Amino acid sequence: MAVDRRKILLFGSAAALRFFLFSAFPLLPDLLTGRAEISTPVTSFKRCMPILNLAQYAELEIGHSLTLFAVQEGLFLYTHNVSPYDGGVFYQASTSVPHGLRDQADLQYQAPLFLPLFALIPSQLFSLVTALLYILADLLCAQSVIQLAESGVARSSRLFTSPRKHIKWDSVAVGAAYLFNPFTIATCLARPTSVFSNCAILYAIASAVNHRPAKSMLALALAAYLSLYPALLSPPLILLCYDESMVAKHPKPSITSSASKLSSFFIGSLSWFMIMSYLLTGESWEFLQSTYGVHLLLPDLTPNVGLWWYFFIEMFDPFRQFFLGVFWLHLLGYVGGLCIRLRKQPLFVLTTLVGLFAIFQPYPSISDASLYFAMLPLYSHIFPLMRYAFFAVATILYATLLGPAFYYLWIYAGSGNANFFYAITLVWSLGLSIIVGECLFAVLRDEWEIERPEMKGKDVRRI
Repeated sequence: MAVDRRKILLFGSAAALRFFLFSAFPLLPDLLTGRAEISTPVTSFKRCMPILNLAQYAELEIGHSLTLFAVQEGLFLYTHNVSPYDGGVFYQASTSVPHGLRDQADLQYQAPLFLPLFALIPSQLFSLVTALLYILADLLCAQSVIQLAESGVARSSRLFTSPRKHIKWDSVAVGAAYLFNPFTIATCLARPTSVFSNCAILYAIASAVNHRPAKSMLALALAAYLSLYPALLSPPLILLCYDESMVAKHPKPSITSSASKLSSFFIGSLSWFMIMSYLLTGESWEFLQSTYGVHLLLPDLTPNVGLWWYFFIEMFDPFRQFFLGVFWLHLLGYVGGLCIRLRKQPLFVLTTLVGLFAIFQPYPSISDASLYFAMLPLYSHIFPLMRYAFFAVATILYATLLGPAFYYLWIYAGSGNANFFYAITLVWSLGLSIIVGECLFAVLRDEWEIERPEMKGKDVRRI
């Protein structure tokens, strides 16, 4: 097997850059972890809590402060015979509760059998091992993106071949665009758990185009188990798996049988994760409310780059349930419409949904935007058709630079209010919306020029 030296150089330089930032600036990860743009209540690696909240569980002097990792917060409660899901701090899936403490106390909840990501890490090596773990996750994401670029499915699939398929980025360049994206690097340093959801999503899509539907559904089930919203990606991913199976298999499977098998496998895999969580938390279902209920009911209104938190702060309680339903139905409505209109390009449906989730999900962060930006270079052939690319990029840069300043003016300087930060998050969402809309226009224009080749290169106006 030939060794791609460019890929080795890319991965080596990206890993070296991240490791240098971790080691040369040891305070930088903790600084980024506390940023509202990167960490959310459901993905934060570390959350600060006053010791008063834990005084009843630990023999510590009130008056000091205690900083705990969100995973360690669950562990602290776990080792003191208290459910890690009591309170409003620990929102991780139950398999994130560390393992190996069954001999330390007479625990109310049995220790998990499924080894978590942070299990068995010695405290003195915790920072080093977690840094290496997140670097490895980024490299795995880049490998999945490179596989997608090498497959060429974005330009030519079973049902559609772009007339501009000759315009493409090299697969290594696509990987570099992900690995050296400042949003990706900042996310890696901040270590939110969304990195693992993104990794599972990209691996699921890469497995689909490489004719491995079972691995694809299993990876998507893991992503949905960690973050819930990736479950909405299952319809276009099933279509992508079916299209790839039609190319590779003989005899050809029917779409009904394929969809039912893949759906059953996805639901079965997700159910297996749920049952494991039920067993690992002492045969209790309370983790559902503390993990997925947070996404669905939005009890934590910590500021983030999304649109939900400020809206529901201002919302009167009698109307809260109604608008929660409206917001979720709005997000759900994109799935069916895009799958029907862009049936010929399921990979682009997945890309667009990832972009929409980065705007409209309850707890978005720049990690979700970095996932969308990772998939955009796969469609470099439609970039010439985009009309407002400069305006969109300028809007994103504007929000990126002013977002931290507005947050500082509100939270620390006290010279602003919540409107300062929410206004800049609206600008951020506007920039992402323009990019998503421009890509949709460009893909539809690309399809239309196949039907009307005489219109290629001519201006199009909406009447």
